[in-house]
Amino acid sequence: MIENQEEQQKQVKEQIINERIYVGEINKLAVYRKSEPGIYLISEDREEVLLPNAYVTNEMELGSFLDVFIYTDSEDRLVATTLDPYLYVNEFAYLEIVDTAPFGAFVDIGLPKDILVPKNKQRSIFHKGHSKVLKMILDEKTDRLIATEKYTLEQDIKDLKEKDEVEILVYSKTPLGYKVIVNDLYDGMIFHTEIFENVYFGDRKRAYVKKIRDDNKLDISLQEIGKKVKDDKVYELLVQNGGKMNFTYKSDAQDIKKAFGVSKKAFKATLTKLLNDDKIVLEDNCIRVKS
Repeated sequence: MIENQEEQQKQVKEQIINERIYVGEINKLAVYRKSEPGIYLISEDREEVLLPNAYVTNEMELGSFLDVFIYTDSEDRLVATTLDPYLYVNEFAYLEIVDTAPFGAFVDIGLPKDILVPKNKQRSIFHKGHSKVLKMILDEKTDRLIATEKYTLEQDIKDLKEKDEVEILVYSKTPLGYKVIVNDLYDGMIFHTEIFENVYFGDRKRAYVKKIRDDNKLDISLQEIGKKVKDDKVYELLVQNGGKMNFTYKSDAQDIKKAFGVSKKAFKATLTKLLNDDKIVLEDNCIRVKS
């Protein structure tokens, strides 16, 4: 019996709950008490927050620990949810505009309550049904979560070096390429000449740092730096398409990019390797897997 009690105490100590409750973030909190509208969770500083019955399960016993997202309800009271929103505070996402009003617009963040983009936080016109890349922040006056189109990105790049893998969010197109937000912090660009796949506004992708420029902006590549295209990718697509595709060394670069996701130069090098390995046959107007 004593051993079981000691083991339980050890398990509880290993569970670390938040010192305080943080709005717009995932919080680890303890189940403190039950009530008619749900269960109350508590942080280390004894602040309480309600988890409504809609999210309560039988496994949520007193003293157990939960990871919950914290936001405010329509009456500005803290509320918890086990749902995971599209973004957390100080992060960016491509959010759909679900309603507009004279004082602002409302966007869907994946929770029952939409959040406001105040009029003074908008740079452009907001139309219901459209989507925009926005940042979620805490309103300094009300401590409510809001979204903003007016944001600045970090200018001092400290934690990245060339060839590092990063996460990007595509937010704008220019004559040079697509502008991206890197790791929710920095400004980056993917040049059109570096793109060999479909890219759309709001896309989140894995990418790589090609160059850190003198102006502290990043040149980004969707392909791993220094890594050549694998010939098995082209070969697998050939097999999937019945062993034959209407491509040759002379095929259009855009058609190659659309079909294989590689540049014409890389495609031609791959064909040469596959021919040398005796895996394919090159005909006048097609390539096919060698039987």
